[in-house]
Amino acid sequence: MSSGRLWQIVGGATVLGGGYYLYNAGGSPKAAEKRFEADLTKAGNSVGLASKGKEAQKVTEVGIADAGKKVDELVSNVKATTSNIDKKLEGYRASAEKTLDKELSQGRAEANKAIDSFDKKVTEEAAKAKSTLGGWFGGSK
Repeated sequence: MSSGRLWQIVGGATVLGGGYYLYNAGGSPKAAEKRFEADLTKAGNSVGLASKGKEAQKVTEVGIADAGKKVDELVSNVKATTSNIDKKLEGYRASAEKTLDKELSQGRAEANKAIDSFDKKVTEEAAKAKSTLGGWFGGSK
């Protein structure tokens, strides 16, 4: 096997291994690194190269990295929920503003109609009064 082909295989295996650890860590590079280190420590322990204390430390680090990932997910969920609430509140505000504008324009139209009716009635009554008073004082109708 040529050395170029060997490096392609080694590189491919490295990428696949990194992808495996990254996938199992939920996309968190720190958690993937801790999982890889913990697995290396376990492998070294089974061969007799690592101590139990070091393995326990690595397992603890993996747990801490997983907890950090969970906190990040929780923060992300809270941000998404807050964003959804903000969108709903904005929708309610826009709806209330639209309803208020509609009610105001209806109120203005009704007020103008009442004023026009009052003006018409006052004008008619004034014309009647003028003709009546004109008749009293000898004016023409």
